[in-house]
Amino acid sequence: MSLALYPPLNVRVVTPTLELHGATDELLAQLLPVVRAGVADREPFPFDDPMSLYEDNPVRERRWLQAIWRGRGTVRPEQWRLYFVVVLDGVPVGMQDVIGVHFKEFRTVSTFSWLAPDVRRRGVGREMRAAALHLAFAGLGAREATSEAFSDNVASNRVSEGLGYRRDGTEWATRRGQPAVLNRWRLGREEWAVTRRDDIDLSGVEACRPVLFIDPGE
Repeated sequence: MSLALYPPLNVRVVTPTLELHGATDELLAQLLPVVRAGVADREPFPFDDPMSLYEDNPVRERRWLQAIWRGRGTVRPEQWRLYFVVVLDGVPVGMQDVIGVHFKEFRTVSTFSWLAPDVRRRGVGREMRAAALHLAFAGLGAREATSEAFSDNVASNRVSEGLGYRRDGTEWATRRGQPAVLNRWRLGREEWAVTRRDDIDLSGVEACRPVLFIDPGE
């Protein structure tokens, strides 16, 4: 896909330790070995159903790519999803998505992410979420961000808590066909602003805003 025809692919979020790049096919191809090896291959399983990363090879790779291509091709006022590849020391190591549902009305985003197993427990998850929040609040004008994590997903829940989210109840979801409790988290713009960072840089956002049906100046 041409970067000029789809501006979200040009968006970049840069922190002192990592970068979020719009998920071009070239970057996705570099992530295929990680997907092939298995992102979610041990308990506790982090994703709710349906999730292509739970599928067996080679179906997993194909379904993962198809989901991203489908998401890029169905940007609508009522729902859009930005896909970013997480680049650490020049190497793609995971993905960080930012999702808007009726964003024009509610100014709320949610996030989704995964990391290669060998770079976990190094603070990367928190840093990539911080980058996504900076894009949402400083770049897109969000009022609120939400997140969900299964109650036994200690790492994801700690990231939300550490970034200032507040608890917002629980709900049930299935993972690999089995019911489990999801924790809900919510972060308002005012809470984010208290610890807003000045070492995160954005580029390509202005050209992206019209594609997401965000009016200039909003």
